[in-house]
Amino acid sequence: MEAIKAVVRKVFPDGRYGSYALATSTEVKGTITFSLDKSVWQEDELPETGMFVLLSNLRQKKVGWRALSGRFFQPSDERQPKTKGN
Repeated sequence: MEAIKAVVRKVFPDGRYGSYALATSTEVKGTITFSLDKSVWQEDELPETGMFVLLSNLRQKKVGWRALSGRFFQPSDERQPKTKGN
């Protein structure tokens, strides 16, 4: 699946398995969870509620989606053409 733009709905700094965030997007149904561990979150700063992020490598779980890679959404992301099926 291609990278998708999502909005951070809530950040959980002290989750059971480490810090993580919950986001939603118009491109997928349900919620998207992503870890804030350096192996997933590619930024030095943590996201805040209401920020736009770019999430990729999504996997569907029973309770929603999980993103295995994420970073802040940047102006250059708006200019890149979307391609389906690549």
